[in-house]
Amino acid sequence: MRNAGPIESPTDPFASVPLPTSGVSRKPRIEGLPPGVSRDIFGPQDRQEPRPAQGPSAPGGPSNGALPPAAQPAQPWPMTDKEPQAPVFGAAGPAERASAYEPEPPRRRRLITTVISLLVILAALAYVVPAVLMSGSVLRGTYVAGVDIGGLTVTQAAEKLRSELGAKLSKPVVVDVGGRKESVQADEAGLELDVVGTIGQAPSGFPSPQEVWRGLTGTTQLQPKVTIDASQLTRTIEGLAEAADKPAHEGRVTFTGLVPKARMPQDGVLLDRDDAVRRVGDAFLRGGGTVVLTLRPAKPVTSPEAVEEALAKAKQAVAAPITLALGDKQAQVSPALIAQNLTYNSDGGGGLAPQFDAKAVLGVLEGSLVDAAQQPRDATYEIVAGRPVLVPSRTGRGVNDKLLARDAEKVFDEGGNRTIPVRLGVVAPTVTTEQVSDLGIKEEVASFTTMFECCLPRAKNIQRMAEELDGHLVKPGETFSINEVIGPRTVEDGYVEAGQIVGGRMVNIVGGGTSQFATTMYNAAFFGGYEDVEHQPMDFYAPRYPAGRDAALLYPSLDLKWRNDSETGVLIKTAFTDTSVTVTLWGTKLYKIEAVESQRRDFTPFRSETSDAAGCVPTNGQQGFTIDVTRVFTQDGKVVKKDPKLTTEYRPQPQVTCTAAG
Repeated sequence: MRNAGPIESPTDPFASVPLPTSGVSRKPRIEGLPPGVSRDIFGPQDRQEPRPAQGPSAPGGPSNGALPPAAQPAQPWPMTDKEPQAPVFGAAGPAERASAYEPEPPRRRRLITTVISLLVILAALAYVVPAVLMSGSVLRGTYVAGVDIGGLTVTQAAEKLRSELGAKLSKPVVVDVGGRKESVQADEAGLELDVVGTIGQAPSGFPSPQEVWRGLTGTTQLQPKVTIDASQLTRTIEGLAEAADKPAHEGRVTFTGLVPKARMPQDGVLLDRDDAVRRVGDAFLRGGGTVVLTLRPAKPVTSPEAVEEALAKAKQAVAAPITLALGDKQAQVSPALIAQNLTYNSDGGGGLAPQFDAKAVLGVLEGSLVDAAQQPRDATYEIVAGRPVLVPSRTGRGVNDKLLARDAEKVFDEGGNRTIPVRLGVVAPTVTTEQVSDLGIKEEVASFTTMFECCLPRAKNIQRMAEELDGHLVKPGETFSINEVIGPRTVEDGYVEAGQIVGGRMVNIVGGGTSQFATTMYNAAFFGGYEDVEHQPMDFYAPRYPAGRDAALLYPSLDLKWRNDSETGVLIKTAFTDTSVTVTLWGTKLYKIEAVESQRRDFTPFRSETSDAAGCVPTNGQQGFTIDVTRVFTQDGKVVKKDPKLTTEYRPQPQVTCTAAG
């Protein structure tokens, strides 16, 4: 246009675009507003009127006054980020908003996430910090039978338990045996606090969250683990039994000179050993107290009537001699010799039967019937000028002692003719030359001697056992057992009653003191290099024996066994004086033996006590200790082997003072 002036940029964005108007109202009608902008900014709105139809035929448009069609609403530009963008002006938007401003959801989520993260961190710190402080020690609040070990290291906890809990667990148990009360100490029962096992129950190391919480707010109560040495407790109960047992006495008839003496059957009582072990053990685990032990009645088999009948027969048995007849030779068994070798004992069925030692009688009289040159002889060895000399066996002729015993017992039981015909027979030796000639018994292998006080009852028992074992042969591969060879120690066999420690208690038993002979033989076998099969160290150390090399002996429970594991035989020779006993083993020497002893350790003090019990035996106190002994075998100056280390733990022997009157 020629007269057109410059176009000025409008200051109002709505001024450049003609806005449609209503047929009623001339105010512009806003088709679209930006998000968050309310129509109220334009003032009060008039009532809406229906819009007239628009199109080419409408009045006022381009054709016949009609308006052009309305433009489509502007579409927002697609955005990739999460931040909302302002819409393009003129775009259609929501007809109405609930409020003028709403918080943005992502910001709310960030706040929640931050709070949760802080809580997690705080919770982790609340666990980790105390957990680190508690790690490496026993969990706080841990108690063992009232002893607080929480927060201590394992080593500290162990020391505290030993010092504080050990005393609590050492309470003695009082046993009531038939109204007689005795105290059994913890060491006598082999009671021991298992410190490692006890602490092993306690939480330690790096604690779990639950353990941290318990350590901060609660307690952990643990029971101490206590062990009992069953073998030690059994020995202690055996000692109680030896003092408490009153075995039933069977009826019996013996002779004092020529006068028969009757012993009537008597009831007895025996300690129930298995029940006693269980009850005493349970009492120690409960922390001490008093336990009543069970005594079982023991009834004899024989009857008083049977004893009276045997007594009458015994009087007839020594009323006259017995004559042994062999052809034109005779030998008389005098009433005194009969009385020395005849007893009436239980036959197991309620009666009494005669028992006659015909072998002992023939030892006195057989020379009157058979020439000594004709009698059989066992092969044996005699030590001549310090060397073993073989004495060969000899087959001979003699009276059969078993047949003589049978015939004589019939006379003593039923009466009748008192002349007994005997006959000679070929009697083979029990030990032949062939059996022992190639055993390689040619030199002393080992010898050991122990000392004792003169003239005590125990000395007689030691000497009697030495007599019975002198000359015994142990063949290659054979196991020697004192209890099997000797059997029970009885008065009839020459043993007497003497004191012996049984289960930690000094008691008087027949054969008491023979543990010293067992110790002597054990050391001879030890230095002979023979295999130790079975031996039990003594409960207490006695200075007269070598430490770690003693042996307890009690029939039938405690035995000494060793095996001849060499290729040659072993001849046992014994000797004794009034104050000593010696065991020497002869055979073929292969090794030089050395006993290597450790230092004594783990000393335990002895306690002192008094006793008013009948039969109390006073003892000197002796501290306990532990020692190791190793047997070393050398040959040609070189060590060829060693036995496993043998550890012996001696208990402290209490000092007992007897206060009983008389």
